[in-house]
Parts: sequence; C-alpha cells; structure tokens
Amino acid sequence: MRACILFSLSFSGIVSCLATTFVQSPFASFRGHEGWISSVAFSPDGKLILSGGEDKTLELRDAYTGRLEVVFKGHESTVTSVAFSPDGRRIASGGWDRILKIWDVTSGKTTMNLKGHAGRITSVAFSPDGKRLVSGGGDDELKIWDLKTGEALFTLSHDNEYDVTSVAFSPDSQHVASADGESQVKIWDISSGEELNTLVEHDGTVSSIIYSPDGKYLATGSWDNTVIVWDSFSDESLSILSGHSDDIVMVAFSPNSSMIASASEDNTIRIWDAQSGKTLAILGNEKRFTCIAFSPDGKRILAGGKEALAFWRLNDVTGRSVKN
Repeated sequence: MRACILFSLSFSGIVSCLATTFVQSPFASFRGHEGWISSVAFSPDGKLILSGGEDKTLELRDAYTGRLEVVFKGHESTVTSVAFSPDGRRIASGGWDRILKIWDVTSGKTTMNLKGHAGRITSVAFSPDGKRLVSGGGDDELKIWDLKTGEALFTLSHDNEYDVTSVAFSPDSQHVASADGESQVKIWDISSGEELNTLVEHDGTVSSIIYSPDGKYLATGSWDNTVIVWDSFSDESLSILSGHSDDIVMVAFSPNSSMIASASEDNTIRIWDAQSGKTLAILGNEKRFTCIAFSPDGKRILAGGKEALAFWRLNDVTGRSVKN
C-alpha cells in the first residue's frame, strides 16, 4: 500500500515521492468554533487541546473525548495563534486585534495584555524555558517579550513590507527563527537581538517554521508547495520535500524529531520521514485543514479546519510503531 519510489537529487537536495499511498480519513472528529480554526496545540501532558479561531475565542477541550472545558473570551477579532507554556499553566494567544494575551489555564482569566504590534499578530511561541515569548506580526516585526515584566526586550524587523508569518524558539531557548511573505527565513540571537543569518531558498511566502525538538533541524513550509529541512547548526538546506499540489500552510515536528507533518490547501496532510524525506502517509477527509499539532507522546496528530477538529493515530496511518 505504501510502496514508494524515492528520488534524491544530490545537486539540489530535492526529495520527491511518487507513491500509491491513499488518503486516510481521521479516526475521530468533532465540531469546534464558529468559522475557521487557525491554530491548535496540545497541553504538555497531552490531556488537553487548545484551539483559536475566527470566532474570536479560544477553546480548551479534553484531548480524548473532545468535551469542551473552557471558552476563553477577550479578543476583539480572529485569534490567529495559540500556545501552551512549557509547564502547561499558561496560554498565549494573538490575533487580528494586535493584542497578545496571556491566560491562566485554571481560572480562564487574562493575566497579561501585551501591546506593541502595529499590525495583526500572526504567530506566538513560548521559549522552552518558559521565561520569554516571541510574537510575529503584520507590521513586519517580531517582538521578544519578558514574561516576568511584560516588557518587550527586543523589536526586530525583516526590513520589508511583508508580514512576519511564523516564529519559533530553538529548544535551548537561545535562538528565534522567523519567516516572512518575501520567502525569507531569519535566525536571531535572543540575548543580543542580533540577526545571525538569512536563509533564502523558497520561491514563495514561507508560511510556517518549526525547530525539531532535538534541536538538529529546522523545517519550513511555503506557498511554493514544498517543505525544506535545514541543518539548524550550519543553516544549510538538507532536503526539499515535494509532493503537495498547493500552498503549505503549516508544518510540525513529531516529539522524537523523526517525522514532519505538513498541512496544505490541497486538502491533505502529509507525514514525512524527516531523515529520508519519504512520504509515510497522506491524511485528509476532502476538507481543508489550516493547522496541525502532534500529541506530546507522538501517537496522534490533531488538525483544525472549518468548524471542526480531527485526529489520526500515527501508528495506524504510518504503519510503524511510534516511540519517543
């Protein structure tokens, strides 16, 4: 079923997969939000799932039953990005209202409103040590925030007229990677705010960026329909994963760094082997998914779309035992 011919062109690093893999439907799905869901996340213990959407709310649900636990209200427009703090006690969210909010998970109340972006907020991420937050915006800027004081430590710019589309912290909390609509990826030192490198290899907007949990790789998804895997130490591109037929909107690494997931406007999610670039599975249900997340144990993948959330069991769809 999953026989695959893998072509690797060493001169360009392109990895393409022609496979008989069929599109596999989710094992569970349930309704959530009114309108599109823009961002999803698992709590660090895997017991809860968080989503933010077009209806201006965040929803916290039981990760196994889908039961709605808490609805967070306070944003004045679409919630574009949500994240759990590493200890699972706080939530960060950003939206078109240009406000970053920090919420207490237990009470459901806002504990901080971080203001400073002149454009909509597109992406938020906690540092793995839980001390800082990074946000990207439609104002061509990213900001690194001190979560103890609520102050912006650095305001950094891509120096073009495009949105900063996605931001991510390195696992050691020392670097931030950011992407933009001009196909650029930038690497920053968060202790000094210094730009360390600019990576340019995509041919379209870089919509999503993520570090592998082991810190070895960086993955970027683009509107050029490809995922590029980079060496996070040398900043060299290692492979280009080709197979989607439309814009890629989000990428994610599995907790053990062995797999990459990519969600595309071609109505599919692809699961790739991070080392070989081989397509392990193609997921979908004839609907478009805008956001994805792996569960902390690596056994499930969650996707959000229009008014719905869906789950797949990775050992079922990839045919391999999932180990952390």
